Amino acid sequence: MNFNEYPIDSLMYITNRPEIVFTHGKGSWIYDNNGKRYLDFIQGWAVNSLGHCNDGMIEALNSQAKLLINPSPAFYNEPMAKLAGLLTQHSCFDKVFFANSGAEANEGAIKLARKWGKKFKDGAFEIITFDHSFHGRTLATMSASGKPGWDTIYSPQVPGFPKADLNDIASVEKLINAKTVAVMLEPIQGEGGVIPATREFMQQLRELTKKHNLLLIVDEVQSGCGRAGTLFAYQLSGIEPDIMTLGKGIGGGVPLAALLSKVEIAVFEAGDQGGTYNGNPLMTAVGYSVISQLTAPGILEGVRARGEYLRAKLLELSEERGFKGERGEGLLRALLLGKDIGNQIVEKARQMQPDGVLLNAARPNLLRFMPALNVTTEEIDQMLAMLRSVLDSL
Repeated sequence: MNFNEYPIDSLMYITNRPEIVFTHGKGSWIYDNNGKRYLDFIQGWAVNSLGHCNDGMIEALNSQAKLLINPSPAFYNEPMAKLAGLLTQHSCFDKVFFANSGAEANEGAIKLARKWGKKFKDGAFEIITFDHSFHGRTLATMSASGKPGWDTIYSPQVPGFPKADLNDIASVEKLINAKTVAVMLEPIQGEGGVIPATREFMQQLRELTKKHNLLLIVDEVQSGCGRAGTLFAYQLSGIEPDIMTLGKGIGGGVPLAALLSKVEIAVFEAGDQGGTYNGNPLMTAVGYSVISQLTAPGILEGVRARGEYLRAKLLELSEERGFKGERGEGLLRALLLGKDIGNQIVEKARQMQPDGVLLNAARPNLLRFMPALNVTTEEIDQMLAMLRSVLDSL
C-alpha cells in the first residue's frame, strides 16, 4: 500500500514522523509498507524487551484472549495474581498495583508517597527529584521531571518537586525540610542521555533517606525488567528502595506498568487508587510471560555479556572516530559523539539501502542504544557496520 493511501490526516499531530508505515516485525527486525526492513536498536524506546512478536508473548496473548479479557478491576483474576507474585518473589517489594503506562505508575507513586506523608509524616508532601530526569507526561509527572522547558508548557506546574543534581548527595541534602516526604530518581536517566546514578550515590541516598525518615522511590520504567543487566537496576547498588515503578519492558510491547512498594508503605485505602484496566488479565498474562522469560536461568547473564560486548565495541568506535566515549548499564547505552550530529546520523541510518537501522539521539550530541535484550552479537556487529557506513557518509 502506498504511503499516501493511508488515512494519516486523521491522526492528531504530536511529532514529526517519517513517511513510512511499519507493518510487521520479528525479533530485532521491523518492516515498512514498502517491504524495506530495519535493524531496530530502539525497540519502541526500550519497550520490546524480547524483540518484536516474541513467541511466548504471542502464546500468552492468544491463550488468555480465549479465556478472559477484562472482568473489571473490582475483582481478582488469575494472571494479575500470578504476575504480582512473580514480581514480589524476584524483588524486595511486597505489594503491587498494576497500571497501563509508566507515567501512570509514577503518578501512583507520587500519590502513595503523599498519602504516606499525610498518615505518618505530619502531611509532608514534597518529593525531591532531579534535573534532566523524565517521569512521564501527566501534569504531575511532567512537574516531577527535570526536562528543560517542561516547566512552562502547561504551566502552572504541580508544586512540590524541588530539583537536585544527580550523583551530588549534598544537593539533595540541602533541599530536605519538614515538608519533604521522599526522593525519587531514575537509577539511569534514559531521556536525559543515559546517565547512570553511581553505586556510591545510590547507597548514600538510601542512607540519607533513612536518616531523615524519607521514602526512596526508584523510577525503573526504562531501566527495569532486565535492561540494566539485572532484573531491576536498584539491585546493582545492593540497596532496597521503598517504592519502585515499572513500565515499558514489563509488557514487552503491550500497555502494562506496575507500582511496587514495601508492605508498610502500601497505605492506599478503598477508593484512593484505581483504573478501569488496571491488572486486566490480557495484559498481565503477557507480562507474566515476559518476566518468566527474563528470570529463566542464564537470560540475565546473557544480557550482561551482550551489554559488555556492546560497550567494548562502542569504545572501539569512539577511539577510532575521536568521539567522547560511552556510558550506560547492560543494554541501555549511549555513544558520546562530542558534537551535535546525532539527529543527522539517525536520519541517514533510517534511510540506508537496502536495509535501514533505527537509532535514537536522546540528545543531539549522543546516540542511545536500546536493543532487544535477546539481541545477538551478530546483530550488534551488523548495527555497528551500518553505523560506520553512515559516519563515513557524513
